[in-house]
Amino acid sequence: MEYSKGNIGRVFTVRIDTGEDLLEELEGLAEKEDIVSAFFMLLGAVRKANLVVGPKENVIPPETMWVNYSDPYEVIGIGNIFQEEGKPKIHLHTAAGRGDDTNIGCLRGESEAFMVLEIFIMEISGMNAERSFNAARGFAPISF
Repeated sequence: MEYSKGNIGRVFTVRIDTGEDLLEELEGLAEKEDIVSAFFMLLGAVRKANLVVGPKENVIPPETMWVNYSDPYEVIGIGNIFQEEGKPKIHLHTAAGRGDDTNIGCLRGESEAFMVLEIFIMEISGMNAERSFNAARGFAPISF
C-alpha cells in the first residue's frame, strides 16, 4: 500500500447538457482550471456510452468486456482526476440503468449526455500524485 495526504481545495459544481461529451468536458475543465488532483460524484443520464464491465478472465493484464449504450440510461458515478503524461485523466466508475437493465463499470470513450449530468468536483490540494502506465498491470495506477 502507498498513500498520500492532502486537503480539500476548490469545489466545482458542473452541469453538462444533452449532446455534450462527459469525459471531454471534464478533461477540458480540469485543463482550463489546472485541476491536477480531485475526486468527484455525478448523477444524471447518458444517451451514448461505453462501459467496461469487467475482465474476460482472471488474468493481469486483463482483456476487457464492454457494454455499449445507444439509448438513454440513468447514471450515478464516482471518479477521480489525476495527471497522466502531463494531461488530466478521468477515472470514472458508474452504475447505469434503463428499466431492468443495470450495469456497473468504468466509463471510457464516448459518453454523450442526455438531458443533464450534474457533477460535484472536490479538488485535493497539497498532494503530489499522478498516473503512470504500468505495462505489467495493463493500466496507469496512481503513483505518489
